[in-house]
Amino acid sequence: MSVDYSPQTLYRLPWNLADNAISWLEPTYACNIYCDGCYRENRKSSHKPLSEIERELNLFARLRKTDSVSIAGGDPLLHPQIVEIVRMIKNRGWKPIINTNGQVLTEELLMKLKDAGVWGFTFHIDSFQNRPHWKGKNEVELNELRLHYAKMLAKVGGITCSFNATVYPETIQYVPELVKWAQEHIDIVHIMVFIIYRIATLEGLYDYYIGDKKVDLGNITYVKESEIRRTDVKSQEIVDEIRKVYPDFMPCAFLNGTHLPDSYKWLLTGRMGNKHQIFGYVGPRFMELVQSVKHFFTGTYLAYSTPRAQRMGRLYFLLSPFDKGIRECAKNYFRSLFTNPKAFFSRVHYQSIMIIQPIDIFPMAKLICAMVVPTLLFGKIVWFGLAG
Repeated sequence: MSVDYSPQTLYRLPWNLADNAISWLEPTYACNIYCDGCYRENRKSSHKPLSEIERELNLFARLRKTDSVSIAGGDPLLHPQIVEIVRMIKNRGWKPIINTNGQVLTEELLMKLKDAGVWGFTFHIDSFQNRPHWKGKNEVELNELRLHYAKMLAKVGGITCSFNATVYPETIQYVPELVKWAQEHIDIVHIMVFIIYRIATLEGLYDYYIGDKKVDLGNITYVKESEIRRTDVKSQEIVDEIRKVYPDFMPCAFLNGTHLPDSYKWLLTGRMGNKHQIFGYVGPRFMELVQSVKHFFTGTYLAYSTPRAQRMGRLYFLLSPFDKGIRECAKNYFRSLFTNPKAFFSRVHYQSIMIIQPIDIFPMAKLICAMVVPTLLFGKIVWFGLAG
């Protein structure tokens, strides 16, 4: 079934550099496992002191409106003062979100982080990690590990649970099964994120400069001389895979990251249902209303809501007059009283499915046209052109 989700039919998320729902903090570059395609060099002794982290938070406060702070790395749980870092962020009125592989997370540490004000966790789990005791497992087999962390958070309560996985050409086939698994645990899994694999494979075609100084690409973690994998998978390809299990799967909002308006950097889908049935997918008006109302009353756009808000699905039906997607969800819910009573009498949850597509690699001819266009590398303006 062909479904139109062109830029004209979706809501363009209004986030920008100075008014962004998510800020990114890296308190350490140290990590305890290796992930294929990781952008960050693993530096064993790289924990930032609290004074430096305080300066970075001050920079956020001075230059950006933000809703949440993603604490990443490396793996931030390796930082010996991670509890205090969470508390520093919470005390500024932001939502601390920890991005981790989960290796060192224990219930004791989780309780300390909750007491400090942690809002949510995003666990990175996929089959191309060098994860002890899980080597050789495919994405479906790793659902056992995902469920372990989801149950750990649910036991403590009040913490948003997200999972992300890098999608490689070899693992695209498993994406529908992961989306199905997320539905089976929609009461404790709030967000699923699929990050499409990218690696820079310049193969001598390009030179990169910061100012008039050439950048040595050999020192950059995510650059390879060559790569036999595809590095051009697009978000639309992931949507097509998901539709093999959910034919009516429909995104509602996007961020585009290149001059191509339908090259979606972020492609967001919100669905409503329970483990017995997905009733439908919210439309662009719903997301526009949520973002606009949140910004009107708080001055920031929404990145993460509470688990309590995620399980109030029936209440969202009140927005049916404003959004076609919500109307369809409500219709399907009431029809289920006769077609699927278990679904009707079970709580309705909201769940997000996000597809993240990194940068595009353009053909040489397009680069010639773009030689005078600057881009950002290492936080500085970089001009790019052809080698030779």
